[in-house]
Amino acid sequence: MHCTLTPDQINKAIEFHGHECPGLWIGLRAAELCLNKLGHNDQSPITAVVETDMCGVDAIQVLTGCTLGKGNLIHKDLGKMAFSFYRRADGKSLRAVFQRRAMGEEGEEMRTLTKKIFSGQATDEEKSRAAKLKQKARERIFEAQLSELFTTKEPEESVPRPAKILDSLECSSCREHTMESRTRRFDGQVYCIPCFDRVEQKI
Repeated sequence: MHCTLTPDQINKAIEFHGHECPGLWIGLRAAELCLNKLGHNDQSPITAVVETDMCGVDAIQVLTGCTLGKGNLIHKDLGKMAFSFYRRADGKSLRAVFQRRAMGEEGEEMRTLTKKIFSGQATDEEKSRAAKLKQKARERIFEAQLSELFTTKEPEESVPRPAKILDSLECSSCREHTMESRTRRFDGQVYCIPCFDRVEQKI
């Protein structure tokens, strides 16, 4: 088994996420790559940029110390299984992109069957087959070398700026306070984004 994560690390991620699935396993191995190359956020400040909202992001939060709440995990809704990590102390960074072919032929079949299961169209035989394929996929992901799962290179984008504490402004319409950088201005008034969108629609 080439995965160097401990059972305790894996179980913490599963407990946090709520179940096991291929997406979580991919995130575990991506987190492992970060830990191996750059370390943990507690050792030296790390920023993670994830280009997907899939299950694996939870594993990255649990294992690397990069979280949405701390502002050192940034989500870009690009729909890619890609994860970038930046170490601020020395500027070292990497971008890892999961290679779908690493799942093998079983992975393609499993995806097809999973779609049928979620749509309620799968037979009992197909559900049983999907469960067996899922176990094979788990073994494949955890036994693979990281270089077999991900292509890695330097990120094209520079390290994101650190999180900042900004003032909150009161929306002229709903009177709710909104972070200054998320407000919009129109006709001398300050609006939160939802209220601004409603004002725009009336123009």
